[in-house]
Amino acid sequence: MKYISVEEAGKKFNLSARSVRNYCSQGRIAGAVLKGKTWLIPIDASKPDRSISIDNEAIKDSEALIKFINESPTSFVAIKNVSDMLFKNEFIELFENKKSSIEKGKKFFFIRNDSSLIAINVGKNVSSESGFNIVTSHADSPCLKIKPECDGKTDIYNKINVSVYGGLILPSFIDRPLAVSGRIITKENDKLVSHIVNYPDLVSVVPNVCIHFNTSINKGYEYNPQVDMQVLYSQERDESPLLKELAKRLKVKNEDISNFDLYLYNKESGIIWGENKEYISSPRLDDLECVYTSLKGLIEGNNDNNINVLYICDNEEVGSSSIVGADSDFLFRTLKRVSKDLKLDFDLLIANSFLVSADNAHAVHPNKGELSDKDNRLYMNKGIAIKYSSSLSYTTDAVSSAIFQKICDNASIPYQFFTNRSDIRGGGTLGKYLLTQVSMLSVDVGLSQLAMHSSYETAGSTDVKYAIKVFKEFYSSNIKIDKDNYEIRK
Repeated sequence: MKYISVEEAGKKFNLSARSVRNYCSQGRIAGAVLKGKTWLIPIDASKPDRSISIDNEAIKDSEALIKFINESPTSFVAIKNVSDMLFKNEFIELFENKKSSIEKGKKFFFIRNDSSLIAINVGKNVSSESGFNIVTSHADSPCLKIKPECDGKTDIYNKINVSVYGGLILPSFIDRPLAVSGRIITKENDKLVSHIVNYPDLVSVVPNVCIHFNTSINKGYEYNPQVDMQVLYSQERDESPLLKELAKRLKVKNEDISNFDLYLYNKESGIIWGENKEYISSPRLDDLECVYTSLKGLIEGNNDNNINVLYICDNEEVGSSSIVGADSDFLFRTLKRVSKDLKLDFDLLIANSFLVSADNAHAVHPNKGELSDKDNRLYMNKGIAIKYSSSLSYTTDAVSSAIFQKICDNASIPYQFFTNRSDIRGGGTLGKYLLTQVSMLSVDVGLSQLAMHSSYETAGSTDVKYAIKVFKEFYSSNIKIDKDNYEIRK
């Protein structure tokens, strides 16, 4: 494919360079590629229509994403939904505590502790020169976690006793409809049975104090999680109304509920909006957007010569140090098991492997643009974010970035570079923990969004399409490492 510059395209189309850039960022020039800060336009591209253009493919992908998010309120339910999609695409479930035969050309997955999953597609021609193509994301999101002694009471009000899970924006969870989801363990004869539950009709609310009682609230207010974030459930009910309701729904006695991991989540549905339908707003975009798009990439990708791996973690929002977190041995033990069954050298496979750590990133805020770095800044609908951090909270370096940039170019998908301002501390994500378990080339990427860790976040609808395509391209690629030379081919 031959490309021309923005200025050359402007002369060809009789448009200003600024108009050409705007059309490129809106996806209205087919095949246009963003390299760093420069757009490259296919030499045979047609002049875009000046009328408003809606990307129907992006809308379709965004609608499917919203459906997935609506049906995946917690990591437990998300993993169940992911496994259902894998079953439909001829993956089989294997178990860590049972022997199994892993062969070339097979597709399978493992689930650990109900809330973390590793799916693997083994190419039929894998050899000692092959490697693992890995994308990792996380299924948990900041929310309110229900405490073991869940029922409380104040005055005539029955309340749900909660604590804060992750670094959520507290006010965004107030005056929202909150529903119950997670996992409940019951005693049945001599067994303990795990139930994955979602009760969207079991609604409660954290009520705000009216402005008449807190006249300075708009001047800044520090919310106390133990006081301000406790949840209104009902009134004038007998003791333990929530526990009784849970037992009723499971058709067991109160005392048969041994314990639970239950969360309150914003049950509002996502929407697609904007003059061009260019935005998507929804709960839990961080990081179910990357979960869904990487899953689609795995299913649609094709690679006979490598081993494709999808790793969906839990507990990223609270530090990843758990049996199901990125700092666990789940990935290491699974990859070791696969290499042993295939009779391939584990160390050679790892040395030929590449990890994509996929977690959303911060777009420039329309009202607070000064909070972003003046040069390395992100915009929604302008492509995949490649994330850098000098403190190594992101794993990207020049080599891993260049490799991923090439994959984006091969898929004709634009990309952007992101760093935080030098005086603002950035967050970390999955890659840095996984590299302590299995060391390989790694890049941190994501999709640009606003209001991260709010109960209702906003991202770009076109980026959903971009992500599916670039993950499909990654899973269809073979990255060959020869000392200081790197080749990416299908």
